[in-house]
Amino acid sequence: MHFTIIPVTPLAQNCTLLCCEQTRRAAIVDPGGEIEHILATARRKKAEIERILITHGHFDHIGGVAELATRLSIPIEGPHREDRFLIESLPQQCEYYDFPAAHSFTPDRWLAEGDRVTFGNQQLEVLHCPGHTPGHLAYFHRDERLVLVGDILFRGSIGRTDFPRGDHATLINSIREKLWTLGDDVQFIPGHGPLSTIGEERRTNPCV
Repeated sequence: MHFTIIPVTPLAQNCTLLCCEQTRRAAIVDPGGEIEHILATARRKKAEIERILITHGHFDHIGGVAELATRLSIPIEGPHREDRFLIESLPQQCEYYDFPAAHSFTPDRWLAEGDRVTFGNQQLEVLHCPGHTPGHLAYFHRDERLVLVGDILFRGSIGRTDFPRGDHATLINSIREKLWTLGDDVQFIPGHGPLSTIGEERRTNPCV
């Protein structure tokens, strides 16, 4: 599997293109906006996007979901249904933060702990990691030793918990019980900023 990070929106959100190298079938994770940029990147990588995966319901992660799903006629999977209230409030989120207008949507499949998602010959394991939002998910590729963590964990920091239904203690528990246990060698792609590894953050992150 190959991945390409596509920073989108003024918040430089790490939209990620995951591509099966055998089939060139792909999943796009958190298409927060700039749809033309995302599609151009997929064409350049010769990747055919077959589904959208969502980590959580904040506007910078889902602002382009409805448009992309409609244009490509592909399904939307995730997040956990506890983030339904955020997806339903997407137009209000965009207005409040002065972002381009975006339509709310209903995922074709809500995901939960232990679910699997597939594209091409690849499989991702779903981890429910609440705290930043109540329905936040992470996606783990066990063979590639790679996990996409959205806004749960960053290099040297953690996700904010001052948004509606965020909870600091719950976030810390998600990091320690779900992410730390994956293994120190696992690389993670955060929702913003540079990549790191679980081991590096477990040893040095001052917030956990």
